[in-house]
Amino acid sequence: MKLTPKIQKAINLAGVLHYRQKRKGDGLPYITHPYSVAFILSDYTNDENIIVAGLLHDVLEDVPGYSETDMEKDFGKKIAKIVKQVSEEKTLKSKGEKKKTWRMRKSNYLEGLRSASREALMVCAADKIHNLNSFIEAYKEQGERIAKKFNASIKEKLWFYGEVLKRLKKRLKNNIVRELEKKYKKAEKLFLRPARARIK
Repeated sequence: MKLTPKIQKAINLAGVLHYRQKRKGDGLPYITHPYSVAFILSDYTNDENIIVAGLLHDVLEDVPGYSETDMEKDFGKKIAKIVKQVSEEKTLKSKGEKKKTWRMRKSNYLEGLRSASREALMVCAADKIHNLNSFIEAYKEQGERIAKKFNASIKEKLWFYGEVLKRLKKRLKNNIVRELEKKYKKAEKLFLRPARARIK
């Protein structure tokens, strides 16, 4: 991955916008995630827009006060569109409604993958690869209590990653999908075997 001015700008902005945010599973600074996603993407593409979108992929979803319009102004419509396609809507559109449930958000995300661009699918794959890897590593350190830090059970999370994988296998022709499948199978083997076996 060549460090272009646009990629450097995205690195800097992501660092500022995710400042003080922490990862749920391992408690690491949140910025470690988008940086890792960008590095994963760099193994499978040289497309600057995809790398930048990987660095910014959680900004619209998790950073209050920074809008899609802001991103268009800073990085252009193409990158803003990619990021929008991999962002979850956490609130219902009608005023006064509560936040969407975990299942609703994930179902809507999966539906969006049916029409998402190739660039967005690449970012999605890298995001899920790193999330799965982080989940596996956190489980090795914390054991069963890791599940209490999330809004869904381990079984539900595996269901979601499995559904993402199914859709990417149908729509994305890139070796990044193979990496996601390997990571998913590793997680499935770890989390779905009997609890006693996982302790060993």
